[in-house]
Amino acid sequence: MRILLVEDDPVLREVMRLSLRDAGHRVDEAGTLEQAAHYWHVQPFDAVLLDLNLPQNATPDSPLANGLSLLREARARGDRTPVLVLTARNRTDERIAGLDAGADDYLGKPFELAEVEARLRALARRTAGTDDFSEIGRLSLDRKARRFAVDGALLELPAREFEVLWELMTPPGRVVSKRSLSDKLSDFSESLGDNALEAFISRLRKKLVGSGARIRTLRGLGYALERGMDT
Repeated sequence: MRILLVEDDPVLREVMRLSLRDAGHRVDEAGTLEQAAHYWHVQPFDAVLLDLNLPQNATPDSPLANGLSLLREARARGDRTPVLVLTARNRTDERIAGLDAGADDYLGKPFELAEVEARLRALARRTAGTDDFSEIGRLSLDRKARRFAVDGALLELPAREFEVLWELMTPPGRVVSKRSLSDKLSDFSESLGDNALEAFISRLRKKLVGSGARIRTLRGLGYALERGMDT
């Protein structure tokens, strides 16, 4: 997933960024409301992690007073990106306000990083309409364990190839454009070009031989993972 992390505490933001990247996600960080609003306008995300107490850092006439106003502005323009809000643990009023403004879930501080990842997975499944387990041919994906297997045997993949196959299998059969794949596998500090993406696809095709699944190229549209003949 490509995630927008909106948190003004630089230490917590860095810890969360590293944890999410270790889990295989692409993370764009915003420490101010204005930076977050800009990123959210110019780039589609799979999920947003939003601190409601983010302070204003703009001119006095800025419409963004806190994280809640950022969320309301996004929902008002029709943006339905799943949002997990971060709140003070004992502030019930914050949680209610966040949910009323359009948040999909909330998490009180302090929290366990493993719970952040679990809640993001749940939001992604709900949005994509997928289950924890997907299968096509003899290729399977266990999303909780973040594990691909062929006939039950672990399919080991480098990080980027893993991310490409994950997107193509969420769910299998749907067409995923090159632009969408590149966006999900990039962040504002590192962009994935077409040549690199095609190289990942080529290597994956070789590794999927005999799995009963294949990656099909649909010219002008993108790629789809579908059931294929074993070779």
